[in-house]
This record gives sequence, C-alpha cells and structure tokens, in this order.
Amino acid sequence: MNRGNVLSERDIKTMAEYSSLLSDLSENITNEDLEQLKSACKEDIPEDQSNNITSSKEWFSYLEKNDKLAQDNLSYIEHIFEISRRPDLLTRVIEYRTTVLKISEDDEIDTKLTRIPSAKKYKDIIRQPSEDEIIKLAPPPKKV
Repeated sequence: MNRGNVLSERDIKTMAEYSSLLSDLSENITNEDLEQLKSACKEDIPEDQSNNITSSKEWFSYLEKNDKLAQDNLSYIEHIFEISRRPDLLTRVIEYRTTVLKISEDDEIDTKLTRIPSAKKYKDIIRQPSEDEIIKLAPPPKKV
C-alpha cells in the first residue's frame, strides 16, 4: 500500500530536531557573524540578494531555497562554519548529523566532497594515506 505523503514518526522527529538545530544556530550567530558567513559563501549568493539577508534565519532560508541546506544535507554549512572559524557552530551541526541522522564522519567525507564544488579538488588530500604513502623521518641526530 502506498502511503503517499504520510510522514512517519521518525520523519516528524527529524524535522523537529532540524528546526531545533537551526534555531539553536541562529541564537548563536550575531549580526557580525552573519556578515562573515555571507562573505564566506559569496560565490553562491549574489551580492544583491546577500544584501537583503539581514538575519541568520533569512540566511538559512535562502540556503534551503537554493538547495544548499536540508535536514539531511548539512555539508555546505559545515564547510562555511569551518572556513569561518566557528568550531562551536560546526560542532552542533556534526552532533546533529551523527546523533539524529546517524551519519558518521567517515560516511560523510565522500558525499561532502561531491556536494561542495570548491572542496572537490581536496578529495585526495582529505583521505587518509596508506602506510606506504607515509614518509617516515629519521630521528634527530644525538648531541655529542
């Protein structure tokens, strides 16, 4: 039987958790922070539209409308919080991803790189090197 657009309890709980996450993030973003975040994503938000965004809620809403943010797609804001040096906000997003969505850091690395155009070039750098690829340094010479 096709359930159509009926949401499960889990879907409703996830939506509530997502709304709670955005609300929590918004409370921790000052106007000065917002300007820094908008600057960090200036490649994706045209300047005239960026000027119209005056609150973090409007910023999140813009990102959602432009497929940069969804309850199961947080990679873009993780990237923005990371380059904006906001580990506090990044930590909240990662907590949501790992506890609510049950997506670990390892699961996320490959999908994160396919969703953030500027990060694709770093894919090989981010993966962990094998034992053969690690350069072993000799110990420093002993003082006589």
